[in-house]
Amino acid sequence: MIDIHSHLLPGVDDGSPSVEASLLVLERFAADGVEVVVCTPHLNASEAEEAPYDRHVEILGSLQARMPATPRLALGWEIMLDEPGVDLRARHLALAGSTAVLVEFPRRGVPASADRELSRLRSSGVVPVLAHPFTLFLGTDDTERFTSELVDAGLRGIEGYHGDMPTGEQEPFRKIGEKLGIVVSGGSDYHGHMRPDRTLPGGKYGVTVPPDVLGELRAARDAI
Repeated sequence: MIDIHSHLLPGVDDGSPSVEASLLVLERFAADGVEVVVCTPHLNASEAEEAPYDRHVEILGSLQARMPATPRLALGWEIMLDEPGVDLRARHLALAGSTAVLVEFPRRGVPASADRELSRLRSSGVVPVLAHPFTLFLGTDDTERFTSELVDAGLRGIEGYHGDMPTGEQEPFRKIGEKLGIVVSGGSDYHGHMRPDRTLPGGKYGVTVPPDVLGELRAARDAI
């Protein structure tokens, strides 16, 4: 089991407040058999050029020095597409050394240019993965129609595993991903005590992601 969406890197966003808090969660992850956790702090696309990657590597090292042998930690980001045309090809912006980038749209709504932006990202070699599609508040049919349009544009992954939703309620998103032939990713979206409903490993509903998903994201680089 793995987790590809968590705010476990301490003190960098609205997630874990401290190394101690992160260690408690990692101990739970280890006990639950989670093998890989990707830390995905928030980042606005408009600030990608100044992303504090070196600082995050340093914090990750401090955490790894005190944590259990498992799970293995990796770095990534959850990138808000707040500005079009930003170059997201830098490898340190991707998930766990892949070329896949976890993206989200502003909560005020999906911009009309979303398809063009995803097409541009895909053409640049980036593998876009859409975070928590249920926050778009579309019905199942509209979600499938919307996702299909984004896949035509360049979307290559969608979260169908998320700690905020029971497994049964997420099944439609997984089926949409499978039907459209894209990677179904996800994770706990752990946010620590800043969001008390997400303080446990796996989020409110103990969600974990199948272990082969990271391999699928890496392979998606070569998909047309």
